[in-house]
Amino acid sequence: MRHAALGLLLLLSAAGCIDRTGGRRFVDAIAPGTVRPEVAPIMLNDEPPFRYPPALWTQRVQGNVVLRIHVDADGIPVADSSVVAEPSGIPALDTAALAGVRDLRFSPARLRGEPVGASLMIPVFFRHPDAPPLPGDSALRTIGRKQSPQ
Repeated sequence: MRHAALGLLLLLSAAGCIDRTGGRRFVDAIAPGTVRPEVAPIMLNDEPPFRYPPALWTQRVQGNVVLRIHVDADGIPVADSSVVAEPSGIPALDTAALAGVRDLRFSPARLRGEPVGASLMIPVFFRHPDAPPLPGDSALRTIGRKQSPQ
């Protein structure tokens, strides 16, 4: 029972918190001269694939990373085009966020009903439940979106 509960905790709180709606507020990184899609990419993953580095988890290190990724017309992130747009200041968190990109899956953006590639910004929040909230975290803390290492 204890192992099952721990496994469930790790699965439920696994790594990063991201806006799964594919909301338009993150589709602002489209290259200049590119037509903005009518429908933004929407994340299909049941759980975010970002994994908290175990050493940082133990130390209760927290941070926010914003990634800029390009999602192709098949809904697959183009790994070579993924970059840290806003670093956390902790290189291991930035690396962990980038590593999770390869496991993201989306329904593609759409323009006039056709799937198209689009770039978007994705925030990844690394939080420890026993660490003090970071500035501006009150809303995040109230929805219980914390993560643990995988």
